[in-house]
Amino acid sequence: MALFRNARAVLGETPDTVYETPPDTTAIVLHCQVSNRDEAPRAVSLFWTDASDGDAETYLLDTVTVPDDASLEAIVGKLVLEAGDRLRAQQDENDDEIEVSVSVLELDV
Repeated sequence: MALFRNARAVLGETPDTVYETPPDTTAIVLHCQVSNRDEAPRAVSLFWTDASDGDAETYLLDTVTVPDDASLEAIVGKLVLEAGDRLRAQQDENDDEIEVSVSVLELDV
């Protein structure tokens, strides 16, 4: 069965889980947008953890600056996540001004 889902997170200075793939599921991340609602630039890091490899981290963005009052498409193309894999992110401040939104297609395996 296929199911479309969305997830969001407001980022802080420590990594937050934006999305975690459920058991017995493969997920395709279709869209991932990072928005800066602040009047100052902010640095953002986005990575995924591989549950089948001891939660090894693979960075998709590493302290990339998001301009003030702007957004960026954080993942160009698709990202496939397996059961237990997580998409995580953090910013360089702790001011609740950076938001991440993802759209995911989940497939039962």
